[in-house]
Amino acid sequence: MTANDAPVGLAGLHPAYFALVMATGIVSIACQITTSFLAPVALALFWLNGIFYAALWALTIARVVRHRAEVTRDLLHHGRSVGFFTIVPATCVLGSQCLVVGGSTTAAFVLWVLGASLWVVIMYGVFALLTVKRDKVPIEQGLHGGWLLAVVAAQSVSVLGAQLAPSLEPYTELLLFICLGAWLVGGMLYLWIISLIFYRYTFFTMSPSDLAPPYWINMGAAAISTLAGATLAHAAEHSPLLIELLPFVRGMTLMWWATATFWIPMLVILGVWRHLIRRFPLRYDPLYWGAVFPLGMYTVCTVRLSDAMAVRHLGWIPQGFVYVALSAWCLAAVGLFVELARTARGSRVASP
Repeated sequence: MTANDAPVGLAGLHPAYFALVMATGIVSIACQITTSFLAPVALALFWLNGIFYAALWALTIARVVRHRAEVTRDLLHHGRSVGFFTIVPATCVLGSQCLVVGGSTTAAFVLWVLGASLWVVIMYGVFALLTVKRDKVPIEQGLHGGWLLAVVAAQSVSVLGAQLAPSLEPYTELLLFICLGAWLVGGMLYLWIISLIFYRYTFFTMSPSDLAPPYWINMGAAAISTLAGATLAHAAEHSPLLIELLPFVRGMTLMWWATATFWIPMLVILGVWRHLIRRFPLRYDPLYWGAVFPLGMYTVCTVRLSDAMAVRHLGWIPQGFVYVALSAWCLAAVGLFVELARTARGSRVASP
């Protein structure tokens, strides 16, 4: 998702930086629902995430106003354009935080409306631009795990909407129908895109630089599909259609969880190959937030799957995985603050 010739500073702000909000939000929710011991951490991350979200919107708007050429270039870049999808799950995950951690249905609903609207605009905007552009890159240069952010965006709309639906009578059934549709669209996109990614991984030469942090979204997209299915199953009593489809929803939800679980050992193996065997340097990259998010999402989706399908023997997994997700968030946060300090120091040195 990076371009070697990308500008620096505000002009070079990566479209996928909203993954910071995605990661912080889902780790906060994971802390909230796994153990009361981590509840203060969940609340701290909730307030911190509000600051992140507001700051990133301010930076994004400033970039659009001051650096339109760079924004346009990103929209037409096969690697960076899909980063704009992070805006949607960032908005919806923050909405879920408002609901689960903050207890505010009103704020969650406002964020869901915003997230759903952004999803439609970004999905059709990005895909249309990449479809009609004249000059295109080969699949091995343009395709990566970040393309699955389109799936994450659709499923985040489904998750938050299904969480809100029971409290929004008399529109509950309509909202659940919309959420069911978004869940199915996300599943369709996952099957399309992961097929191309698997083809690219197994039939083209891979270098360590090709296995950038977004490859963890292979797992994260399946995990949020699990969460969306489990949330729909939990709300099925409010929708006659969902009651009819409940066996299908549960079966597909279990398939998504199994798919997410399948990817974890594979991604660890590829990470070992990248950093230990091929000795690719491990340094801060904003795209690492896209690797933190799947860890938190796997924790949350396993909790919800266990509850919605009464699979109690899975309960031990999130109790340990939440600390993996929290540790990954802390490491990425340290990297972010070190990078900000280095940038600020460089700016002082460069100024007359």
